[in-house]
Amino acid sequence: MNRHPPTLETLTLDGLPEEAVPAFEAALQTVCPSVGYFKDDATDTWRLEAVRETGSGDDELLPALVLAAALSGIEPPELQRAPVEAEGWLARTLQSFPEQEIGARVLIRPTHLPNPPTYGRIVLRLDAGLAFGSGEHGSTRGCLIGFERMAHRRPRRILDLGTGSGILAMAAAKRLRRPVLATDIEPWSVRITEENARMNGLRNRVRSRLADGWRHRAVRAGRYDLVFANILARPLCAMAKSLSDHLAPGGTAILAGLLGTQVRMVLAAHRRAGMVLERRIDQGAWSALVLRRR
Repeated sequence: MNRHPPTLETLTLDGLPEEAVPAFEAALQTVCPSVGYFKDDATDTWRLEAVRETGSGDDELLPALVLAAALSGIEPPELQRAPVEAEGWLARTLQSFPEQEIGARVLIRPTHLPNPPTYGRIVLRLDAGLAFGSGEHGSTRGCLIGFERMAHRRPRRILDLGTGSGILAMAAAKRLRRPVLATDIEPWSVRITEENARMNGLRNRVRSRLADGWRHRAVRAGRYDLVFANILARPLCAMAKSLSDHLAPGGTAILAGLLGTQVRMVLAAHRRAGMVLERRIDQGAWSALVLRRR
């Protein structure tokens, strides 16, 4: 039996402009189970720090960083690496991921905690090691709060575009007891969504598909009453017309993955596509927009 803890390292990207943070955060999340971001008020720039097993996923990380730089329109910043003490890291990870009550209806319960019957809330079980889509991020929380406030409309056809862990798809499937199509461009995300849906008893309600936005034939089939799109600001702008074209009249879209400073840009693109703002939800530096098709 191997009693040696894994060798861990911290990856740091420093001096990022605010508008580049979402793209580089997503790039680090392709290989790192934990990513944090911090603002330097003196320089008005941001620092991202991530932890992973040393060298894990290097082949995936480099192209992800290059893509993030292209999306942000900046030169790729230097990636700094430093070893970290691994002893007790897993225990600290578990301690830092407690139960989370989001809004009035959702409860995120890590798998390392007991699972007693809980009434009045939608309970979602998630692995503490899964950083993206665990409910801790302001984008995810904003989407869940936005959904809670419109769920009384009982949408029938539901799409979760860029599903991550499947958390939004599962919340909708449990609350509405309807099938949800959950798509992502990353194969690992599709696999994780399938595993999470099975663990939460939603195997027959959450259908996970590998798809690049609206390009997949299964995604373009028909119109939706509700679309979640928790991705990044620039892809959201680029897909605004496709989103509007595939929403039923009066349908709702909940958009996230954007900083507060990017709201005006995203909102303008969707207004041009015939959508109107119903609500803006701010969670720290991140914002979610609830839009309706006219």
